[in-house]
Amino acid sequence: MSGTSSPAPAPDALELAALLCSRVCHDLISPVGAIVNGLEVLDDNPKPDDREFALDLIRKSAKTASARLQFCRLAFGAAGSSGAQIDLGDAQTMARGHLEDNKTTIAWNLPRVLLPKNKVKLLLNMMVIAQQTIPRGGTLTVDPIGEGDSIGFRVAASGLNARMPQNIADLLSSGSASAVDAHAVQPYYTRLLAQACGLKVVLAPEGDAVVVTAS
Repeated sequence: MSGTSSPAPAPDALELAALLCSRVCHDLISPVGAIVNGLEVLDDNPKPDDREFALDLIRKSAKTASARLQFCRLAFGAAGSSGAQIDLGDAQTMARGHLEDNKTTIAWNLPRVLLPKNKVKLLLNMMVIAQQTIPRGGTLTVDPIGEGDSIGFRVAASGLNARMPQNIADLLSSGSASAVDAHAVQPYYTRLLAQACGLKVVLAPEGDAVVVTAS
């Protein structure tokens, strides 16, 4: 018997759609739940301080939910007709709204150009992967590789205790033996996007940083 694991079977179209829906729901359930909690506090005729706390919670959670929805629509959804092009400036706005917070900042060094939809979706998914490597926060530096129609991307994540999840690196590889579930679908989908763009996506350590490249 060989000690090499065979690649896990790829999910079919229906299963992939279901897994991506699960991923989006996972991203939204926390802020939506917080909105519900805030409304429940308001229903109890709270004291002025509690009322202001509830309203602040609702405002912040609604803003978070909106940013995540807009990001997910572009990163996972149709986001326009087949063959559509997307402005990288819009992608930057979506990425900042979803990924930037008091712990994580984005250094965006890409030109403002129109790119094919799948290439922009690939970039946003690469940024999600990069963010996962700096759980304590840090900086995501986004640079182009090449230019024009053949442009690729480099997203470097630097921060305290940056780490490279091997399971994600494996899922980005076409020979991965890992099963694809709701937790693994995002890097798997990133790989599919890269293949659709004629690129290869790789996650690897680079000094104190972890870098995702598509070229």
